[in-house]
Amino acid sequence: MKKQTTSVAAGLVALSMVAAACGGSDDAGSSEEAGDTGAEAEVDEGDTGGEEPAPEASGDAVTIEYTLWDNNQQPFYQECADNFTAANPNIAINIVQFGWGDYWDGLTAGFATGDVPDVFTNHLAKYPEFVDSGVLLPLNDLIERDGVATDIYQEGLADLWVAPNGDRYGLPKDFDTVALVVNEGLLDGSGLTTDDLQALDWNPDDGGSFEAAIAALSVDTNGVRGNEEGFDASSVAQYGYVSNTVYADAYSQTGWSAFAAGNGFEFLDSNPWGSEYFYDDASFTDTITWWASLVEKGFMPDSEILSGSGADTIFADQTAATMTDGSWKIGTWTSTDGITAAFVPTPIGPSGERASMYNGLADSITTASENPDEAFEWVKYLGSEECQSIVGGGAVVFPAIPAATEVAQAAHADNGVDVSAFTVHVEEGTTFLFPITIEGSSVQDTMGTAIDSVMRGEAGVDAIVDANAEINELISG
Repeated sequence: MKKQTTSVAAGLVALSMVAAACGGSDDAGSSEEAGDTGAEAEVDEGDTGGEEPAPEASGDAVTIEYTLWDNNQQPFYQECADNFTAANPNIAINIVQFGWGDYWDGLTAGFATGDVPDVFTNHLAKYPEFVDSGVLLPLNDLIERDGVATDIYQEGLADLWVAPNGDRYGLPKDFDTVALVVNEGLLDGSGLTTDDLQALDWNPDDGGSFEAAIAALSVDTNGVRGNEEGFDASSVAQYGYVSNTVYADAYSQTGWSAFAAGNGFEFLDSNPWGSEYFYDDASFTDTITWWASLVEKGFMPDSEILSGSGADTIFADQTAATMTDGSWKIGTWTSTDGITAAFVPTPIGPSGERASMYNGLADSITTASENPDEAFEWVKYLGSEECQSIVGGGAVVFPAIPAATEVAQAAHADNGVDVSAFTVHVEEGTTFLFPITIEGSSVQDTMGTAIDSVMRGEAGVDAIVDANAEINELISG
């Protein structure tokens, strides 16, 4: 049973926007606070501010409700729950799974009434707005009381869940990176092999070897390839490449972000909690100008096709030969009928390096929970090497603890799947963080619309420059 909470009602208008886009987040602190992270946050974590120490779990029999959206991970978290309850007989864990859209819609509506789980899987795009609405329980006192280490995770992951005021709202559970997925069955006739795609490069002038490759992999309805005379860009049967992010996305984790970062683009002046976006920089506008040219040339589907059909369907139907996608989809593409999947690293950009957005999930406790101490016992276990090694053994995601990451890599290897295209970014330090700021929903709507207008050929990059000025005014307070 959950406490009824009415104090969050005022935040529901903003929260209702969260489900509209993966990049949704909103006001989580003032512009003066935006840079107060990192070492200062770690110091604050042990400061209880003179409050009474957090009480320990009561020992009474309770049930903790835990929600997640990924059905592929649910069996492994159920194994964690069984092990946890065996060691803590007074705490039962009830795991509830919803699909992505229903998951966030349900949380948004539930926060208005208090009918929310004790613990839920949280996303970087969402949590700033939840922090602002006061629906997440700060973990600082509990972490201090129990001496929980937050430096055991892959570098940078724990700091992402510290707000500008130093409050921590989650313990990391996993991370993801991006690679190029190749349907090897569609390489026939292109003159290319998977090995040829392992070290692609790109630039905004002629697209480099990446553009040459997707041109060869594009085929029109007359059987003419994109690198052959007479290719009809208006009647394409097979695209050389598809982005697994719609164009109306301000962050494009599985789309242009890897290319833009390889061109030297940085989203923010500081991350997390930056105060100025740099979408107006030439490193970004040049990337998007080139990106739009791939649509015009027929090597990539237009906005209508991508938004209407969806990249997963386009790739699964073998209407695209390659696609950027996240590590959480490895199992999807290695088990899809008709797809012979291989994974190669993202192309090396003009910076001389390849790049990948580095995103991480965490488990958070709601302020509506009637059993926060028992909920924290579960969150601690979810953040432990024992549970994360169980999850890693399922070969679905890369857990946040390095030793458990290695378990996941070994599980993939046992399945005959080479995942080095994803892990190379962590090993070589070519990751960049998902951008976290206040007013995230507005950033997504404003900049996503501007980028889509360029991709549709309805506007030039001036639309992006104007949108950048607008969102910077928003986040500067």
